[in-house]
Amino acid sequence: MSSQRRSSRPSSAASRTSMSAQSDVETKLECRAAFLGRYDDIRDEIDSKDDLMTLLQQTGRNPSSRVISKYWTRNTESLTFDDFVDICRREPVTSEDELMRAFRKIDVNGDGYISLDELFKVMTTKGEKMSRSEVKAMIDEVDENKDGRLDYKEFSHMVISTAEDYKKMSIRMMEKKEKRKLKKKDGEVTPRREDLSKGRRESRPRSAGRAGRGQEPNNIRDWTGVSSKGAFFLDDESGMVTHSYSLVLSEDTEVWITIQPLRIGESGESLDGTVIDTALFVLNADDNSLVAFTENRDSKGKYSLRCSLSMGTYTLIPFTTGCRLKPRRDTSTKDAKLITKDKEGKIALTRAFRKALEEIFEMADLDGNGLLSRDEFNWYNLRTSGEEIADDEWQVVEDNIDLEKGEITRTGFLRLNEMEADDNEGDTEDLWITLNGMGFNKSLILDEACPFLLRVYAEACDDPELTVTGLDANKEKINEAVCELAISKGEPSKVRGMKDLTMYTYSNDHRAMIVVDNKSKTRVKIELDCSKRRGLVSHTGSLVAAVTASPQTAVVGHHILPLDDRGDFSVVCEESILK
Repeated sequence: MSSQRRSSRPSSAASRTSMSAQSDVETKLECRAAFLGRYDDIRDEIDSKDDLMTLLQQTGRNPSSRVISKYWTRNTESLTFDDFVDICRREPVTSEDELMRAFRKIDVNGDGYISLDELFKVMTTKGEKMSRSEVKAMIDEVDENKDGRLDYKEFSHMVISTAEDYKKMSIRMMEKKEKRKLKKKDGEVTPRREDLSKGRRESRPRSAGRAGRGQEPNNIRDWTGVSSKGAFFLDDESGMVTHSYSLVLSEDTEVWITIQPLRIGESGESLDGTVIDTALFVLNADDNSLVAFTENRDSKGKYSLRCSLSMGTYTLIPFTTGCRLKPRRDTSTKDAKLITKDKEGKIALTRAFRKALEEIFEMADLDGNGLLSRDEFNWYNLRTSGEEIADDEWQVVEDNIDLEKGEITRTGFLRLNEMEADDNEGDTEDLWITLNGMGFNKSLILDEACPFLLRVYAEACDDPELTVTGLDANKEKINEAVCELAISKGEPSKVRGMKDLTMYTYSNDHRAMIVVDNKSKTRVKIELDCSKRRGLVSHTGSLVAAVTASPQTAVVGHHILPLDDRGDFSVVCEESILK
């Protein structure tokens, strides 16, 4: 699966023209803005080649793979901010000549125009990937004569204006971060964040005489609610993939947010019968900083949080530790039968396969209305094929099945799969790809996915908007949020003999997180031993695990859950430095 998009613009459009050389002050300012738009601190390090590419694009450069390889060699593990500034000094911003060369390269047929097909091909082979609809929207925005294609003037305008937008956005984000830091120094509460300090776990209570902060509000029926389904998928390439969401609030409001596993088929429980953990991080959409986390859990496995949020946009990222939703071990089972053929060779779906497809339909029906919209069908297709539904593919759907209110019915969904089996003349390889992608094993049991239901209730906002925005691993965002939570609320413990190394243990009655914060200038490898207590399980697969903390970074060591939710839960972790 592809990583989460950070921009609705293409890589080639992330460049800007500059007819005169930039001053060193301007270069450093733009580098700082781009860097702080992606990282929380100037002392953070660029940790991947893709991040370096994105940052250079956001400063008006459009480096080739060869240029990137000059600075990110096989031996490169990370680059500092100063390294990044030095690269930008060496690599010029895009010139007018380069723009013309780029135009001619994209204009494959040489007719002097860039068509939707030509630009879409570039957008799916270089830089940050875009959907066909996103590319069309980008063309429409600068297509002055509305002919559905770009001439050189329109193309140049698109490139230059996009780069300027990037620069302005990065500078605004940098200024917001700096204002937050000043407010914290002055003792003010940062807007849109739940106070995470130990002495103040609650954020702005609205009124007295009601349910506690960890309980459902007594008057919840009077609040405005929105909801969406989603799912965690075990993925061979990305590890754990999940739907992510945008929450837009038009007013300051108190919110009650819950997330819980859905029982669809055999899902929702691990192999030992424990409920799969389904928590949620609420992040600031501007800088991905942690706002709130579902710290409460009821006896049925529903996680919840209650806090006050300011008007604005938030990113909601579901999270499961991997302690209970694990890759299947036994793959020796014989494949279940998916289709049958009668004497005339007519293909039909078996009863077991139809049942599995109905469960898939239930998972894909994110809004729960019993139908699949084009957007919902698109998310399903992204998961099973890695591709979005093109206009011509959706036309095939419309031409071959009856739609209800423009959406696919359960019967229509089954019919589409029958058509696929028929087109493949009974070959079930593609059908198995769909089943495996959705988490089903060879016995048609859903064991490598966990559907969930996310609900958001707002007290003072009449029109909260909850929208699915991604289907990704979100590893970086989740790890940063976990570290921020543990460092803010966990118990600190200095590692023996290391004054700049601290272990934080965040623990409540149903989970624990162990984080190591390395403020030194050297890389440290540390063993974290949580085996002193019985009845525990770690996401690492062992209660004794070694982690490596890079300089000036925090790293997650353990996510720990109880083997039995009904018993007492406590964690003791001992650390030791490894040579």
